[in-house]
Amino acid sequence: MVYISSKIIRFNQSLEFTGKLPASIRVMNPFKNNPGIMETCRIFYEKFYNDTRKRTFIIGINPGRHGAGVTGIPFTDTKRLKENCSLEIEGLHTHEPSSVFIYKMIEAYGGVKKFYSKFYINSLCPLGFIQVRNGKAVNHNYYDSKQLLDSSKDFIVATLQRQIQIGMNRHVCYCLGTGKNYFHLLKLNDEFGFFDKIIPLEHPRYIVQYKSKNMDRYIKIYLDKLSESN
Repeated sequence: MVYISSKIIRFNQSLEFTGKLPASIRVMNPFKNNPGIMETCRIFYEKFYNDTRKRTFIIGINPGRHGAGVTGIPFTDTKRLKENCSLEIEGLHTHEPSSVFIYKMIEAYGGVKKFYSKFYINSLCPLGFIQVRNGKAVNHNYYDSKQLLDSSKDFIVATLQRQIQIGMNRHVCYCLGTGKNYFHLLKLNDEFGFFDKIIPLEHPRYIVQYKSKNMDRYIKIYLDKLSESN
């Protein structure tokens, strides 16, 4: 019997982007670039996914440079990793606004054990991108340039199919982002038939950056919509 945790770990270990990158864009692959990340990921997934239960997929855009781009765990910065999941990456300290919202929502849901027993979070493009502007690195989404969107499609389709095969519920999934990410996921779903239903949720970064005073209301919206997966 192969547990979900082992399948996720193997998936992460195998990730490699070979598409053509636009000038000034580079890939973030924490599983190959950051020493010790795979061991932290192994502990995380064996802690929360060491079973064969199907999960409902929550799909983000692509990893950010202060969250999964560092920890390898989607929407999880080092602070939330330590405080909520009791795991620590020695020598790394990051703060990711999206992680703040996600873990407040997880706590409202009932905590990490309950949440991760039912849901699996990753991104439509499971590796992130950075653009260097005036010597400074900033996040770059897979859809921010047509060249990257076109060159990443095969990678996105292949990795999405592989993650579904890990043990995802195909009746419904959730899309983080009600704009471009939702548009592109719907388009791919129309072409490949990944899921019967896709439910959009406002992206955590948008909520934290522009609607922080209404965070509790958005948490309730999340919880209400996530209940539709039951």
